Amino acid sequence: MTPIPITLSNIHFRYEGREVSVFEGLSLEIPPGSVTAILGPNGAGKSTLLHLILGLLTPSDGDVLLAQRPHRSYSRRELGRLVGLVAQEEVIPFSFTVQEYVLLGRAPYLNLLESPRPEDFIIARDALARVGAAEMATRPLQTLSGGERQLVLLARVLAQEPRILLLDEPTAHLDLGNKGRVLSLVKQQVATGVTAIFTTHEPDLAAALADYVVLMRAGQALAAGLLEDVFTAENLSRTYDVPIRVMRVENHRIVLVE
Repeated sequence: MTPIPITLSNIHFRYEGREVSVFEGLSLEIPPGSVTAILGPNGAGKSTLLHLILGLLTPSDGDVLLAQRPHRSYSRRELGRLVGLVAQEEVIPFSFTVQEYVLLGRAPYLNLLESPRPEDFIIARDALARVGAAEMATRPLQTLSGGERQLVLLARVLAQEPRILLLDEPTAHLDLGNKGRVLSLVKQQVATGVTAIFTTHEPDLAAALADYVVLMRAGQALAAGLLEDVFTAENLSRTYDVPIRVMRVENHRIVLVE
């Protein structure tokens, strides 16, 4: 699988009914086949950025390019096969079982009103097994805990088989064991040629997973580059507006607020 580069060129975006813009001239290059962390405090514009890459939101000016093609040149089905999002929260208005929900990830591969095929069930069951949720297949979604639900959201996107994987605060509801599982799954996806982007306000998570980091504050990219170049005490202190120290312990970066 050939990794896909992502370019945001001079993006301007403001939510309808709001006076203040989220982005005014934001430009970024997301390297293909990498794990990129969008790191910053709450309100920095991290989730909005993912929704623009997904195509859920449209900039008022500027372009989002996937594989050098503008977003508007893709059909909805093409985008559904190309980009998948694990959201922080997802409102599901129907009473689905876990397996029925994960099968929704196969929708971009089916014709209108076509039922899932045997291979779609196999892919869905495999996705559930990979996130450690195979035994939940017949449970109603409403019975899941927050952490279980987060794993099922990831399984649905894995069943979608996207080439660009977006994750919005992916470990927010997870215990330590399942955090490790999610980090491992993201790395496995990238090893196959997937380009992964995740948002977080936790510097330690970015340090543990990312190859490339974008530091954001108030809709601006303060710094962007390889983890070893960008992940410094000076840059993090500017991003969070508090004094921060970065330490190395057994080759791991640990972030401390002074």
